[in-house]
Amino acid sequence: MVLSSNVARSSPRTAPDGKPPRRKSRDPFAGLNQTEARIPFLTERISRGEHQRPSGGREQRPARKRSTEPFKALKMQRSLAAVPYGTRSSIKSKISEIDSFEQFPLLPTIKQAIEDVLPGLGDVTPTPAQRVAIPTLLGVESERMRRRNPVENSGMEQFLLAAETGSGKTLAYMLPILDAIKRAETAEAEEEVREKAAKEAAGAEKKKDSMFELEPPPLSNEPHPTSARPRAIILVPTAELVAQVGTIAKSLSHIVKFKTAPISAAKTATVIRNLLFSPRGVDLVVSTPHLLASIAESNPNILSRVTHLVIDEADSLLDRSFSPLTSEIIDKSTPSLRQLILCSATIPRGLDSFLQKRFPDIKRLVTPNLHAIPRRVQLGVVDVNKEPYRGNKDLACADTIWAIGRAAAEYVSEGKERIDIKRIIVFVNEREKAPEVAEYLVTKGIDAVALNRDTSSERQSRILASFKGLAKDEEMPTLDPAQTVQPNYIPASKTASNSSASPRRRQLLNTKVIVTTDLGSRGIDTLAVRHVILYDVPHTTIDFIHRLGRTGRMGRRGRGIVLVGRGDRTDVVKEVREGMFKGQALI
Repeated sequence: MVLSSNVARSSPRTAPDGKPPRRKSRDPFAGLNQTEARIPFLTERISRGEHQRPSGGREQRPARKRSTEPFKALKMQRSLAAVPYGTRSSIKSKISEIDSFEQFPLLPTIKQAIEDVLPGLGDVTPTPAQRVAIPTLLGVESERMRRRNPVENSGMEQFLLAAETGSGKTLAYMLPILDAIKRAETAEAEEEVREKAAKEAAGAEKKKDSMFELEPPPLSNEPHPTSARPRAIILVPTAELVAQVGTIAKSLSHIVKFKTAPISAAKTATVIRNLLFSPRGVDLVVSTPHLLASIAESNPNILSRVTHLVIDEADSLLDRSFSPLTSEIIDKSTPSLRQLILCSATIPRGLDSFLQKRFPDIKRLVTPNLHAIPRRVQLGVVDVNKEPYRGNKDLACADTIWAIGRAAAEYVSEGKERIDIKRIIVFVNEREKAPEVAEYLVTKGIDAVALNRDTSSERQSRILASFKGLAKDEEMPTLDPAQTVQPNYIPASKTASNSSASPRRRQLLNTKVIVTTDLGSRGIDTLAVRHVILYDVPHTTIDFIHRLGRTGRMGRRGRGIVLVGRGDRTDVVKEVREGMFKGQALI
């Protein structure tokens, strides 16, 4: 073996600093001719904590930790703020002793109005949301239901009322507001009596000095002090909710004696002007942020006397579309504001972060079952991929509706008989899908209408009015027992061609259906709805809670049915069913 002549020579110094060129860190021969294994890339891997391959075997990977937490699939799309179960338990034990409205320090007239109004709506016993909210909003400081001194609460109080759908949140914040309005009226009346007595005394002294001077007569055209200057304002996102909240307020005003003005884009400008500038004044205004903000621009005094401001459906009114207008109204009414109440059925993470930045001192009033679907609501699943549907969701939806209507019409009678109307809501994810599904259901003999963002406000009002109850000129339908039999379904493509040839098409007369998006899942009173069909699997747990919350309201039982097809998240549906069965929150 002959050595090279360059063995004893140093490596060429070609670098500008005079040092030998650096070898590549990942050169396979970088570790040769060394007394220690100083391999750069291996050292980097060890410093990063990567495992080494043992000698004479495969590379050992760390074992995966098995998750013991529930709702693994729901956590992948988590969108709700968590409420600790310890907090839920303490709230549950705190409100367990309240079982009647008589325990609240409300005015006698308000308690009388509750007894006269609530029997038509539900049980007189207060709901968990009302047990949590009413004492705190009234200023009760102890378990003996003693009110705090109003002088101590000179600043603005901030509250977040979060309770499940159908739990009576409207009465939970409206009753304390009416109590505050009536107490303020009494205090103002007493102050007027004192001022009048003081003026009369001063006038008597002045009359002695000037016997021949006449006092000017009182002005007859002087406006009411509360005209277009309400004491309380309730903001809701839609005109339908304005009408709904306004109906509850008017039902209470017959006994409590206060003036309310529900205004929305569904009313004309003349009606809105007459309601706001009524010669008898106005105490409570229910409106949408867009309309109230436009009125406040031309008449800023409308917000100059507001002491109570309610942001109902706060998760919608404080999102990107409504937040600028809602924040503007809050800022303009802050100087006179005593209570700011945000109300929502859920606490999304976006709303949670917004409240931490804008209202860090807000007091949260939550119910023990927040973010949980009530156990009185059952959830069924229909596999669309199996027979006889073979992936046809429209056919599965129509068949499910016919099964519900047929079960409601089963009776033993001679001839025809009056029956109750069954109301069903079908939820879809895309608004373009709503009219398509409604048209298909109509071809199957089902009374179905579509409701989405493209529907005009007037048509929305008519649809919801006819869906909630019978119209004045509408009679209760009668069914022939022969019509309750399930029809022979045919493909949708052949329905149009054979419709003219068929002499008689069977109709499901005892059922009304609305096919809608999330427009119909928030705030609208659907007390008569016992069945909800989820045509599409909801994207988030928020949609699950709002859509299934349209049934089983005010302690009633309900049922939801999910149509699961190809590509749908079956694991999410499974976990929702397990959470509903166990009564756990979907977080």
